Amino acid sequence: MAAELDTSTWTHAQHLHAHGMFVLMSPVENDNIKPVIEWIMHENFVNKKRRKELILTVCSEGGDLAAAFALIDVMRSSTIPISTVGLGQISSAGLLIFLAGSPGLRVLTPNTAILSHQFSWGSDGKAHELFATMREFELTQKRMMAHYVKCTGLEEDVIRQKLLPPNDVWLSAEEALELQVCDRIADLSR
Repeated sequence: MAAELDTSTWTHAQHLHAHGMFVLMSPVENDNIKPVIEWIMHENFVNKKRRKELILTVCSEGGDLAAAFALIDVMRSSTIPISTVGLGQISSAGLLIFLAGSPGLRVLTPNTAILSHQFSWGSDGKAHELFATMREFELTQKRMMAHYVKCTGLEEDVIRQKLLPPNDVWLSAEEALELQVCDRIADLSR
């Protein structure tokens, strides 16, 4: 029974990809992000049928920032505009990916829940290892802030207050629109 389900899922995924769509409905990890990166690269460099737009639907609790920024770099280098659709819940690294959609093409469904927060990390080890970890922390903080600024157009102090304060920030679709996290709110029917 499970094998039939897997095959059916694969068939539906292939059908979506054939129409320029990809659904990311999993944690942000290398194994889950790799197929998305491959899809975007295939559409940009291999597929002879040039699409006007790619649609990446995101419903993710977040996860690995390195994997998220790998996908973000590929999205930014795409010559085909990428529409991102937030569905269900987009959190943390999932939100970073959603934000990377092409300007004007970031859509939230009306009931999407959004979680924005500072990233979590921890470390132990020898002093020189902790200094290296602090450097990585600083670079990641700068990378996150630059991404939020680029994608929302908000000033850093507003982002620190409204989107990246010390506590978790939950937003409705309407609040996300006010903070320029998305470009519009719409049902999937478009």
